[in-house]
Amino acid sequence: MATTHVFIVDTTTFKFHLEYSFAGTGAKDSSVDFNNSPNTQLNHITENNLLSMIADSQRVRCGDYIIFYLQQNVSMGVYEGKFYGLFRAVSDFSFLDNNDDGQFLKEQLGKSLTFRTKIEPFQVYAKGVTEWEALDEIKFIHSPYQMLWSLIYRKLKGNRGNTMITIYESERLIQLIRDKNNRQIINSDDFTFNSVTQEIAASDSEHTYLGRSEQINIFPRLENKYICNKAFESHLQVYILQNIGRNTNESLDDCLLENMDIEWLGNEVSCGVGMQRIDIAISLIQDNIRIIQAIELKAVIADIQNIIQIQRYVDWLQQYYLPNRASDIQPTLVAKKMPDKIQAFYTELVRSFNIFNEKNIYCKPLKYIEYEIRNNQLFFSNIDY
Repeated sequence: MATTHVFIVDTTTFKFHLEYSFAGTGAKDSSVDFNNSPNTQLNHITENNLLSMIADSQRVRCGDYIIFYLQQNVSMGVYEGKFYGLFRAVSDFSFLDNNDDGQFLKEQLGKSLTFRTKIEPFQVYAKGVTEWEALDEIKFIHSPYQMLWSLIYRKLKGNRGNTMITIYESERLIQLIRDKNNRQIINSDDFTFNSVTQEIAASDSEHTYLGRSEQINIFPRLENKYICNKAFESHLQVYILQNIGRNTNESLDDCLLENMDIEWLGNEVSCGVGMQRIDIAISLIQDNIRIIQAIELKAVIADIQNIIQIQRYVDWLQQYYLPNRASDIQPTLVAKKMPDKIQAFYTELVRSFNIFNEKNIYCKPLKYIEYEIRNNQLFFSNIDY
């Protein structure tokens, strides 16, 4: 299986995405100055905003599905948003084409798209499914858990330019797109967007993507903040999303994957109408055993208060995720290594873990992982408590 990513476009950018075979996100006025660098001139709000987009971009893997969402724009005749598909990513991760005068197609796009993913056609359909049809139409919905909550939460909480959706949400949305088009795909390798009919169309022209494709590496920045004892939770999220399952950090894979295969990877997974978001969620599978791992990340040592957030994750997964995709739940806490564990504090922490486990007998016991930086590398360790 694969993760499905929904990229937000408008009538201008959609045409260039289709013609030049890429998807992208970006920040209006910001340029990344901390790639492969321990330092930045940006304030922490701007840096963290860029990191959230980098995190979204680094979960993309080769073969993942790409769906475009065309935003509502009444002045351009788009009276309601629409979902179009279906494409696939041709390589791992998005790459960096920084926000400057050399950014490819910046003038034509009318905006900066800093983080970009090359795509290829998979099953491309002409017509888009309206937001109403995908999110509001409930005549075939028998229970609230069947609704496309990832996209509903995105609408409620702000417009992330690249939102991942779960496997069952992807299956439903793709089926809606197929039904809308009577399962008739466009027989072409080149595409464009007809803004009048609001349909994807075959193109007679072939366009070559000529932009920069710089690999993203935020580890030097993460290490600097770790050494200076400054917050780096967003950097840690990017690092894990980029490296998990790629044999680039053996300790990371050993702790989180346990020799299972990734079938779906998500970050900032909304799990409620409040601000609750699972930092990283991974669906693992092997020999017909499926596990949904909900990971809470901390840039500091673990605290008994972390259990409150993890409990919210478990409750939501039991009510909204498991009915759609039967899985074992693996709650996981990843925190900074506790120096010379203070016995009284550590005893109380373990006590909170055990109370959590006793309460949640229908999910796997809490996995507790600590990390540290040694010799310019991140090391992760499972802690047996």
